[in-house]
Amino acid sequence: MGKPLFNEILEKPATSCIIGKCSAIWFYIQKKNIGYSHVGVSYETAIEGHYWRIITSAFSHISVLHLVFNMSALWSLGVVERLGYMGLGIEFYLHYTLVLVVLSGMLVLGAYHVLIQKFKLEYFRRVTAVGYSCVVFGWMTILSVKQPSTKLELFGFLSLPISFAPFESLIFTSIIVPQASFMGHLSGIIVGYAIAWGLIHGMNNYWAVSMLGWIALVFVLSLKQSGAFDFNFLEIESVTDPSLPSVRFLASGNSRTLQISSLPVSGPDLV
Repeated sequence: MGKPLFNEILEKPATSCIIGKCSAIWFYIQKKNIGYSHVGVSYETAIEGHYWRIITSAFSHISVLHLVFNMSALWSLGVVERLGYMGLGIEFYLHYTLVLVVLSGMLVLGAYHVLIQKFKLEYFRRVTAVGYSCVVFGWMTILSVKQPSTKLELFGFLSLPISFAPFESLIFTSIIVPQASFMGHLSGIIVGYAIAWGLIHGMNNYWAVSMLGWIALVFVLSLKQSGAFDFNFLEIESVTDPSLPSVRFLASGNSRTLQISSLPVSGPDLV
């Protein structure tokens, strides 16, 4: 018999929290009837300054099948949290989950940029990516290198050798679910190999917190600047001097306002 679910949750606290978060977001999306175009990321939205979508797209799922597949795979991949003796463990898991979310999203947009600008494939301008698949494929890849004897359990009954799981799953999802993001899954695999082979390394609590802070700052500023959400306490104004942006608090009655001066955004040169 397997371990009780409660014990499994205690052994995979980070994985359990992420699954809970993605499930709660899915429930909210269904309740509010939010479409993928409102939370997903595409090349077109990126060049319009909607950088916050890199984060919202990763944790959002539109269909219940998409959610169940990703969370089932993630639950199995949560074994990483138990492998502290191999240099993995919960801190490694949290640090590089952050890296996978950001870099895989940026890699997808970079690939779209090349396809659009170099190969004139305008179709990819509006392709919208949504879901946690990039991170799932990244962890599949890392485990296939670090712990090739591991089995990937899906839906509680399907078992795949982890050493072949990334590309097996890439082909399987592309055939079974034609609308699945091949480029997104492949980006997760590429970043996963970069982490597993040590090309991306050195993450610790300091860098993770610093990275999280910058993500939060860009998230809020892009929400404000793109007009997706109005933060009344923030004022963003352009300056004539093309120097680095300046940040300062302005007194306003009994409250303070954060004023940020930056250069105006111009067209597709951002990506």
